[in-house]
Amino acid sequence: MDMKVVDNIINNVLNEGRHHLLETEAKALISQWDIPVPNSILIKGTEYQEIGMDRIKPPFVLKVVSKDILHKTEVGGVISDLRDRDDVRNAVIRMRRDLEENVPQARIEGFLLEEFVSRGVEVIIGGMRDPQFGPVIMFGTGGVMVELMKDVSFRLAPLDQRESMAMMEELRGYPLLTGYRGSKSVDRELLASIIMKVSDIITKIEEIREIEINPLFVYEDGVMAVDTRVILELEER
Repeated sequence: MDMKVVDNIINNVLNEGRHHLLETEAKALISQWDIPVPNSILIKGTEYQEIGMDRIKPPFVLKVVSKDILHKTEVGGVISDLRDRDDVRNAVIRMRRDLEENVPQARIEGFLLEEFVSRGVEVIIGGMRDPQFGPVIMFGTGGVMVELMKDVSFRLAPLDQRESMAMMEELRGYPLLTGYRGSKSVDRELLASIIMKVSDIITKIEEIREIEINPLFVYEDGVMAVDTRVILELEER
């Protein structure tokens, strides 16, 4: 990874007095650890009329980029199944209208247009900085049901591959990773490497208070970080 890029991302956020990274910043950060993220384009203003649509492939997902919106879906900040330029234009117009109604005070930085990602097994990987124990890593079944199911395991960072594999095996949902009712087994060694990378991120970047990838789609031969959240310790600057 290029730590200069990482330091620039963190310092820019802290210098603006923010305590959480925009999704674009969070994904740029984890990309430095070679954690795959969807191909995307950042749209600002009315750039949707001129953006190079040939750089990403449909169908698309449109997401709001805002310093004031953490949970995008709840306020109309995510629209999927967009196929062409007209769909994108209409989605931007509709999203602006919905956001103005639902969160009128939110500052809109732009919109993230991403390639649609095929659904895999959904997991969550998180890290938090405990004041007593230091960095702690969480792994569990992911997606919108994570708070309901509470199927998670924890370890102190840093982690090795053995510990990462053990976290998977502790879950009630572990059969989803090994192949369930005819589904294919996912690449658990690759998944273990992603858990270790998140462990490395929160261990090395002391400014991070929390990091969460949810969902991380896991496949037979790959992974994809669909959504990423990073919260920093906010200090006076």
